[in-house]
Amino acid sequence: MGVFTFENESISPVTPARLYKALVLDADNLIPKIDESIKNVETVSGDGGPGTIKKITFVEGGKEFYVKHQIDDLDKDNFGYKYSIVEGIPLPDSCEKISIETKLAVAPNGGSIVKLIAKYFTKGDAQLNEEEVKIRKEKSEGFFKSVEAYLLVNSDYN
Repeated sequence: MGVFTFENESISPVTPARLYKALVLDADNLIPKIDESIKNVETVSGDGGPGTIKKITFVEGGKEFYVKHQIDDLDKDNFGYKYSIVEGIPLPDSCEKISIETKLAVAPNGGSIVKLIAKYFTKGDAQLNEEEVKIRKEKSEGFFKSVEAYLLVNSDYN
């Protein structure tokens, strides 16, 4: 098995507490409201903590797909979240899983520094398709920007 790691860091004008609540704590309810391609988010098993598996159903091109996430770690005090994509359409055939770790910190401007580490665990000696990784990264960034835009427009969301 190979492990391919990609890191990204960005700055957001939204505070870590608001971002964390929207992206992690209230995601099941908020995300389908923000992203119209997401039909629903349901807990398949678990209590919301580590080990919990969530199924996210979305629609692309008129077809319904899903992805299953397993929560690996939830650090509410330090705005940390780690989960793995373990099943579904975003998981390439060459991968066993994709682990994503996000950490939010206070930026000098009062917003957030968002650090993201994605690890692709490939099957055997399989290689990653760089174009697929690029597309996934762009979708992830677009999703994050839509959540950020929602929070900026809805200042009453706490």
